[in-house]
Amino acid sequence: MGPSDGRASHPYDQERAEKAVRELLLALGEDPEREGLKETPARVARAFKENFEGLWQKPEDVLTTTFDIGHEELVIIRDIEVFSHCEHHLTPFHGVAHVGYIPSGKITGLSKVARLVDLFARRPQVQERLTTQIADALVEILKPMGVIVIIDCEHLCMSMRGVRKSQARTTTSAVRGVLRDATTRAEAISLITNR
Repeated sequence: MGPSDGRASHPYDQERAEKAVRELLLALGEDPEREGLKETPARVARAFKENFEGLWQKPEDVLTTTFDIGHEELVIIRDIEVFSHCEHHLTPFHGVAHVGYIPSGKITGLSKVARLVDLFARRPQVQERLTTQIADALVEILKPMGVIVIIDCEHLCMSMRGVRKSQARTTTSAVRGVLRDATTRAEAISLITNR
């Protein structure tokens, strides 16, 4: 376990996180002892543990259930909510992920795909890496004939600070296997964008 595979190198340290939040409040000129802030370091530390719980998980932890039913046609799960944090500013980004794959007979539960998205989103991230990690984990674990992942998000590091462009969205994609074929890819994109 460690940073080379995108996971934490050690367990979560609640006490250290609380001290860090307290120091940040002091650095901002705040009084961490005032009524509204007394419990803030503990609350923020617990929230960070939840927001970044993907650091202590592996894709194999969530893609545990598979069924060999001989299905070899496109499966698409659309509009999976994405909540993550930009690793550059630790500000949130949010949007939707669309994940499709063509099984080699072996499928997984639909909720497992959503859990995989959450696992990688719950790490300090960049959207490009998030998209790639989801696609590569599906390829590695399910061994499908093809995978497509499209993610569309608003980044608060861009909309609430910096250039402050609140209408800007970022779309990324990762395509693997037979879904790189133009016709098959077009079918998948059509099914994803057809509302």
